[in-house]
Amino acid sequence: ARAREQLAGVLSAPAVPSAHRISAVGHAHIDSAWLWPLRETVRKVARTTSNMTALLEDEPDFVFAMSQAQQWAWVKEHRPEVWARVKKAVADGRFVPAGGMWVESDTNMPGSEAMARQFVHGKRFFLDEFGIENDEAWLPDTFGFAAGLPQIIRAAGATRLLTQKISWSQTNKFPHHTFQWEGIDGTRIFTHFPPVDTYNCSMKGSEIAHAARNFKDKGVARHSLAPTGWGDGGGGTTREMVAKAARLRDLEGSARVVWETPRAFFDKAQAEYPEPPVWVGELYLELHRATLTSQAGTKQGNRRSEHLLREAELWAATAAVRTGLPYPYEELDRIWKTVLLHQFHDILPGSSIAWVHREARATYRRIAQELNGIIDTAQRALAGEGGTPLVFNAAPHTRAGVPAGAAATPTAEGRTHLAPREGGGHVLDNGLLRIEIDGRGLVVSAYDIEGDRETVAPGRTANLLQLHPDFPNMWDAWDVDEFYRNTVTDLTDAESVTPGEDGASVRIVRSFGSSRVTQVLSLAAGERRLVLDTEVDWHETEKFLKLAFPLDVHAERYASETQFGHFHRPTHTNTSWEAARFEACNHRFVHLEEPGWGVAVVTDSTYGHDVTRAVRGDGDRGTTTTVRVSLLRAPRFPDPETDQGVHRFRHALVPGAGIADAVREGWRINVPERVVTGAGEVAPLVSVDEDAVVVTAVKLADDGSGDVVVRFHEAHGGRARATLTAGFEVAEVLVTDLLERPLPEAAAPRRDGDRIAVRLRPFELMTLRLRRRPR
Repeated sequence: ARAREQLAGVLSAPAVPSAHRISAVGHAHIDSAWLWPLRETVRKVARTTSNMTALLEDEPDFVFAMSQAQQWAWVKEHRPEVWARVKKAVADGRFVPAGGMWVESDTNMPGSEAMARQFVHGKRFFLDEFGIENDEAWLPDTFGFAAGLPQIIRAAGATRLLTQKISWSQTNKFPHHTFQWEGIDGTRIFTHFPPVDTYNCSMKGSEIAHAARNFKDKGVARHSLAPTGWGDGGGGTTREMVAKAARLRDLEGSARVVWETPRAFFDKAQAEYPEPPVWVGELYLELHRATLTSQAGTKQGNRRSEHLLREAELWAATAAVRTGLPYPYEELDRIWKTVLLHQFHDILPGSSIAWVHREARATYRRIAQELNGIIDTAQRALAGEGGTPLVFNAAPHTRAGVPAGAAATPTAEGRTHLAPREGGGHVLDNGLLRIEIDGRGLVVSAYDIEGDRETVAPGRTANLLQLHPDFPNMWDAWDVDEFYRNTVTDLTDAESVTPGEDGASVRIVRSFGSSRVTQVLSLAAGERRLVLDTEVDWHETEKFLKLAFPLDVHAERYASETQFGHFHRPTHTNTSWEAARFEACNHRFVHLEEPGWGVAVVTDSTYGHDVTRAVRGDGDRGTTTTVRVSLLRAPRFPDPETDQGVHRFRHALVPGAGIADAVREGWRINVPERVVTGAGEVAPLVSVDEDAVVVTAVKLADDGSGDVVVRFHEAHGGRARATLTAGFEVAEVLVTDLLERPLPEAAAPRRDGDRIAVRLRPFELMTLRLRRRPR
């Protein structure tokens, strides 16, 4: 009491009118898995929500926000007595659903549809349970943000983004705390980085002082947000934090602190800063780059699950419309939510304990089995009874004359010649490409016959496996530091280099350390790509394995696929910003080109890569551009046995590829044909006459109405006109958001019967809902 008496005067002195304003948001960043398995997170969420509803009852000013609809669903399923208290607090407006995503996912690696479905399932849960629609994406701890994300956020009906993680960047300080973030299609999202530089603010005076001092937009803005509460393992806000915030509500020498919802903060921030600066392109985190490679099995499970879900929805929808086969709504909904859960930013990035990844791999195997069952049932219903081998093509481009339907097995044109190479090795030639493989199993030439152009840089070799020591300064599974490049071992010794029995391939076997690699390089008849199937029996520790392609291409930038398009990065290191991007993310392809001629490297399951430039080294002028695919790492923490065992990868080198070829070949390597014996041709449910328009989803509407939903985007980076043709009678066409709700401001596209004309801006995403005419 005597101490309080002495402090009364100090604590009653008000803040100056110009003091920085901080919106405190009660928060408990709960990792859906990390140093504990998923089942423990269920308990962490229950404990945290129970504590927070109790605190809300005792503290009338306190507001708590929780993201990740999956975690809310766990409370509802496992702890109904806590759920009842949560529902009451939500109704009172003080326990706030935030973010509108199923989990706080990684945003670099999830594919286009998966990133869209994070918002579909997250927002729909909050709408169904509470009638609340989130206007913000809430991703405080995600490891960087792909350039395609702003359009997805907007298409889900949101306009704002909050993250804190970019403050962890080690090289360059991000120049803004409040700004407009512009994505690849031109969409802009109002974005805020809390200057408190933590998503576990505890209301310490030093934290509040740092936020006010650190805020980069002072002079034109004075509002920032502080996520307040213990996180990672949960816990949330404490009574002590609430008491500290009360002291800082209006205190001389301090920023003013008030409890507010995320929406209230964003409303104030936008009102005072209507024209903030613009940042264009990805929000690259200059840290945690190794998360693009760690735990290859988890990453492969994710990629393959995404494509199996695409196939399952496409063929199930086609069979439902054509044959009346019941559409598996519940199964697909459950599987999507499972895949989305495993995209959490410590699962898909490979930064959780062994327990988590062991369970994830088992889950992916179970998902694959179930999805293949759905696909097989639908395809057999469509094929009917008969003895004709039918090729089902689920890729968005026509392949061997087969669009997104099924037809009789086409006969390949031409043949591949396999011959000995002078000086050792073998030559593969199919009239389009001539591939020379030396006695070490290295590609010394990949000659584009039609383009009269060599792909491999002079004096260099492609299909070169390179091994680096990998000792990051900290955060083993998360980080790879640039100095790893200082030491490299080229794996050039081969145990055997032998011709394949099919007459169109070469088999190479190598051993290094305690590991073994078997590769098959194949050149199919009539194809303009060299396919590389790599099997690695991996038993290294703290090593980094790369696959290199030195290319005779002079390019100042290259394209890598991201959600609903591609993004260009420089190949040079003119500034510290470019130099810091020494490891980056791609989805299905990386593409480089000079005007009129390019090269693509496509992948079925890897994400990490690097691209560098160097002097050619043959005495000639010009540069070599090297693309290196990241295959495997072997960190010790938090999983000391990371990726030990057998892994299989498929890549392809595509000489003479334009961006259209890169897009097409990327899909092709990820979505192989399936052959089913049946009666005859199966026409596509939906087809598009323009390769630049890529369909990412064909499905039945989630509401059970039977409407067909088609999602597509412009994929080449230019304007596109296309005709979408439905394989059924269309009664009405609606342009919708990602949640399949009609957009009142969007004019319906022109329609001529079942032919729908669409126009798209570069990388524009569009969702159409096609109402079927009753039979």
